Amino acid sequence: MIAGHFGLAAATKAKAPEVPLWSLMLATQWLDVVFVPLFLAGVERIEPVAGMKPNAYGAGIIHADYTHSLVGAVVLALLFGGVAGLRYGRRSGTVLGLVAFSHWLLDLPMHRADMPILPGGAGDLPRLGFGLWRSPAASAILELAFVVTGAVIYWRAARRVAGADPAMVRRAHRCGAAVLVVGLLTLALNLAGA
Repeated sequence: MIAGHFGLAAATKAKAPEVPLWSLMLATQWLDVVFVPLFLAGVERIEPVAGMKPNAYGAGIIHADYTHSLVGAVVLALLFGGVAGLRYGRRSGTVLGLVAFSHWLLDLPMHRADMPILPGGAGDLPRLGFGLWRSPAASAILELAFVVTGAVIYWRAARRVAGADPAMVRRAHRCGAAVLVVGLLTLALNLAGA
């Protein structure tokens, strides 16, 4: 799940308006942000799935044994929330930490069984993941539902806050549209390879 994370950020913004939207968007992608340098350094990797087009949606077994392990995700979420809490206060830090951890929860139904419990796959415990990526159509529908639902929840909350102020209503519409466009564009780019 890539685009669906943005929908969650928008929905969370509606419930925690004091948290900056950009920080919620970053929090939802935090595990992947940390994954990138580890991937480039060869610490984490993506193994192509036999029989699928390279770069297709869900065409890889992701060996993100540190960033996407259950314990690793908890540690990264605590780190993100702790740093955010210093800047934005305890409540916002808690919200951002929970949103950062939500990445792992939303990835669980999508990933094949490639998400370890302990960092580095220690303990030879089972790997988790329900493998919805095996069905690009089903996973795209789920992500689309997250993006649209998140954008609608955000728009409704923003309109309530904006009240009758036309400038605030326009700003709410622009922010909601931006979330929707970013989510849909991300989903389209992922599906283009499928």
